[in-house]
Amino acid sequence: MNYLRRRLSDSSFVANLPNGYMMDLQRPASPSSSPVSPATERRQARQDSAPTSSASSSAGFLSSFSSVVKSAQAASGGQAQTAPPAAPAPAPAVPAAPPAPRKPKILLVIDDPHTDWAKYFRGKKVNGEYEIRVEQAEFSEINLASYVNGGCVIDMQAMRGGTRVVRSFKPDFILIRQHAYSMTPGEDFRSLVIGLQFGGVPSVNSLLSIYNFCSKPWVFSHMIKLYHSLGPEKFPLNEQTFYPNHKQMLTTPTFPVVVKMGHAHSGMGKIKVENHYDFQDITSVVALAKTYATTEPYIDSKYDIRIQKIGNNYKAYMRTSISGNWKANTGSAMLEQIAMTDRYRLWVDSCAEMFGGLDICAVMAVHGKDGSDYIIEVMDSSMPLIGEHVEEDKQLITELVVNKMTALLTGASSPPLTSAKPQPGPLTTQPRRTQGVPRSKGSSPSQSAQGSPQRARSATTSPSQAFQPGPIPASSSGTGQQKQPPQLNKSQSLTNAFSIGEALRGNISEDEAKAETIRSLRQSFASLFSD
Repeated sequence: MNYLRRRLSDSSFVANLPNGYMMDLQRPASPSSSPVSPATERRQARQDSAPTSSASSSAGFLSSFSSVVKSAQAASGGQAQTAPPAAPAPAPAVPAAPPAPRKPKILLVIDDPHTDWAKYFRGKKVNGEYEIRVEQAEFSEINLASYVNGGCVIDMQAMRGGTRVVRSFKPDFILIRQHAYSMTPGEDFRSLVIGLQFGGVPSVNSLLSIYNFCSKPWVFSHMIKLYHSLGPEKFPLNEQTFYPNHKQMLTTPTFPVVVKMGHAHSGMGKIKVENHYDFQDITSVVALAKTYATTEPYIDSKYDIRIQKIGNNYKAYMRTSISGNWKANTGSAMLEQIAMTDRYRLWVDSCAEMFGGLDICAVMAVHGKDGSDYIIEVMDSSMPLIGEHVEEDKQLITELVVNKMTALLTGASSPPLTSAKPQPGPLTTQPRRTQGVPRSKGSSPSQSAQGSPQRARSATTSPSQAFQPGPIPASSSGTGQQKQPPQLNKSQSLTNAFSIGEALRGNISEDEAKAETIRSLRQSFASLFSD
């Protein structure tokens, strides 16, 4: 048996066997396969009557012999040719992993705790993808460290509802609603503005403008440039005199005069001086304060004017003092919203161009009893919100900040804060109107007749009817006037035919345009003489 296995495992031995030899060995014996002799049948009968042990042994021998033959055939077939590799089984489908949540953008709002800005930014997203996390604190509650490559890191320690809140974060955007500098001791936060600028954090308004607004006379000097460029008629700036220190306050101004000490705002540090004796006393106070001062003529005002600009939204207010104080923002005053005029818009738009652009600003003016206006001050994003539309103004500031964050952080274009009225553009095609349908105001032939002499001539074929903005009422005085509306529609269709030809001439070839014009004229003349 081992000898047969060795022989059959030899590939050369198996290859020299005649064709079909191995197949005959594996084929089972059947009585219908080939005729046999009677002696052969008797031998098969004796073999069938043999003990089962010999049958089992022969069956085992044949099975082992058959397995050896199969292995030999497999070996010889492997040497003859290499079976092609089986196709890899398809990998099981892996379910797509859920998208990782985007890191929210951090907005630092510097404002007093009376306004909860997180409420207004709730649900807002930058470019529709990034959530906005609001961190609100005052200038006095934050500290920072800025790096060239690491940006700006804010350390905030604030009291919220009696609980001390300590946080550290890197802001992506800043909204500043507080004065960065005040004459009050401990209220100089210009170093924080420098640190934010050092870290390259974008803000509303810009940090450049915030730092420039830390000095009122510095801002007024830029208003003087507008005064000289626009003229006193368009930009009536109030006169002002600057003194760098008390030693220069020797010249006696025209009394009464208002003295402003240093960087004073919100009505503080402003004194009305009636004579030169009081002016000398104020000079000594300025010496103790060790600061600069400005003087300006006192204006007997009838009311104050405030024009504010938030993005593309404008509002104008009139404030009249009730308590009789010369400062309208001190004591009782009556506030009223007034109409926004082109004169007011020019003031605030001109001031909004200072320091690279102001997104939020307001111009303060005084309307004197002499009937003249005097511009006295410009405020930046730290301006207080007044009037009955405070909530609306906060919503406008929110939308402005979201649009700025979208444009600066993601580079995507943002829609304007307020949509302007669409301007009428050039008319390309004008459909013919059926009889009995009046022409509306917005589709008068005067719009389609602009820009081409031929179109203008066609539009003036019936001037009394083509420019009629609405339906003409039928008159009951005579039958001749009752046919006037059909004549109006036919002349309009004739005008439309010329307009279509002129409009199509810019879009298709000249021959096609002429053919289209001729077809339109034929239809128009056919309808004109159909009666």
